[in-house]
Amino acid sequence: MSAGFNGRGIWAIYKFEMARFKRTLVQSLVTPVITTSLYFVVFGSAIGSRITEVGGVSYGAFIVPGLIMLTLFTESLSNASFGIYFPKFTGTIYELLSAPVSSAEIMLGYVGAAATKSVLLGLVILATAALFVPLHVLHPLWMAGFLLLTAVNFSLFGFIIGIWARSFEQLQFIPMLIITPLTFLGGAFYSINMLPDVWRTVTLFNPVVYLISGFRWSFYGTADVQVGISTTLSLAFTAICLVSIAWIFRTGYRLKN
Repeated sequence: MSAGFNGRGIWAIYKFEMARFKRTLVQSLVTPVITTSLYFVVFGSAIGSRITEVGGVSYGAFIVPGLIMLTLFTESLSNASFGIYFPKFTGTIYELLSAPVSSAEIMLGYVGAAATKSVLLGLVILATAALFVPLHVLHPLWMAGFLLLTAVNFSLFGFIIGIWARSFEQLQFIPMLIITPLTFLGGAFYSINMLPDVWRTVTLFNPVVYLISGFRWSFYGTADVQVGISTTLSLAFTAICLVSIAWIFRTGYRLKN
């Protein structure tokens, strides 16, 4: 543990993680551009020809917040989980734990870098989407807030997954088999109000619904769930992740054994 706040320690971890991102910068930026374009070709053309508007918004514009959220979820999880898992895999985690940085500073370094990467990719997708459909962000400050909050939340969650995982297979398990399906079922490409009442009630138990709904509200002023509820639940998820990470470092769960 360090005495006081060790900003240089946080910066060292952050800079190291961002350097890994820069080494694959072209691949990291080109992939979301191609993927976003394909989504617009498939969803915008195939489905958009049948569903012209959702809640007064053209279908092409309606799916933009969902596309950005899908990228934020997956990229935040993968970047944060791999960032902390790799030192465990190589054994250098013990050097990090014995260094003069606190657990909070370690978390800030890794989570900050993962969230930064995700936000940058989210902005790239936003710029790419603007080439396909006219976009107007009704509440830009709320949009930026939800963008940052979602990136931080899933980076924190990814940090927990990276510590929990004991293999690369486990590292991919939750993002591929849980988060991605929840995103597709959480209103990323449709409004949950289009569902029958029973299925709409079931969908409300999906936490991803509230993040997507709140983010979409910042664009168009329409949401499946009240923005206050979305914000409250997002902050509650942040608190749960922070408490979980504090417990992990206090007990050494899968870090010191």
